[in-house]
Amino acid sequence: MSAIGRAIWFIESHFAEDISLDDIAEAAGLSRYHLSRVFGLSSGRSISAYIRGRRLSGAAQALANGTSSILEVALDAGYGSHEAFTRAFREQFGLTPESVRKQGHVRNVELMEPIRMDDARTLKIEPPRFEESPGLLLAGLAETYAYNRTEGIPSLWQRFNAHFGNVPGQRGNVAYGVCTQSDGEAGRFRYMASVEVDDTDGLPAGFTVLKLPKQRYAVFLHKGHISAISTTAHYVFGSWFPDSGLEHGQLPDLMEKYDERFDPRTGMGVVEIWAPIKQ
Repeated sequence: MSAIGRAIWFIESHFAEDISLDDIAEAAGLSRYHLSRVFGLSSGRSISAYIRGRRLSGAAQALANGTSSILEVALDAGYGSHEAFTRAFREQFGLTPESVRKQGHVRNVELMEPIRMDDARTLKIEPPRFEESPGLLLAGLAETYAYNRTEGIPSLWQRFNAHFGNVPGQRGNVAYGVCTQSDGEAGRFRYMASVEVDDTDGLPAGFTVLKLPKQRYAVFLHKGHISAISTTAHYVFGSWFPDSGLEHGQLPDLMEKYDERFDPRTGMGVVEIWAPIKQ
């Protein structure tokens, strides 16, 4: 079982209890810091959001089944008061606990189901090659996203592609998607659609700049449709790194490289995932 799979198994076995990030990290065999980063990158949500959603989903089912005491359900879900539980429940589902108990079903409630993390070791992903990359000066458009709200990334690329090939100082015809500032506990990360440039003079309005250091990368190939790239990322961070004995670098979290092997019109082709290695 992968490290992230072990983390999810532990959460699913204990989320009704008072568990800490340290408990989960120990079960996964990762450091607290590394687990926070890779859980969001591979699963699409932060650990705290996942635990909260699973607990509230169980509470919603208990209420729909006719549990008489909302306070009892609230306490079982880890909330100390009716008010705190109602506030969290409404934020999660857009409904109050009272309304779910009254209607007696959860057909209109978007419950958080257990994440199914198939063992990434069964994926047919080629072993990585290793590259010593020079420092890169990147320029492009960047936005901050929640792990579970990444549907805006394609539109970010659409806006960026209007500039691709005409960015002042652009080097080559390769595009880079770069994840930085990954905050697993807050459930957010920064994503940048970019190209390499010689300098920062005359960049279009709204462009931002990122300077990456010279460093070593493990380079993986994602083949197929771009929508499934998270599966490859899950393998990289959930299985390959824990088994490799290597440590993940600090900047970037990961970098996607789009060259002539990728067709942006169809979303099909080959994308390289560059994962920095700490030296």
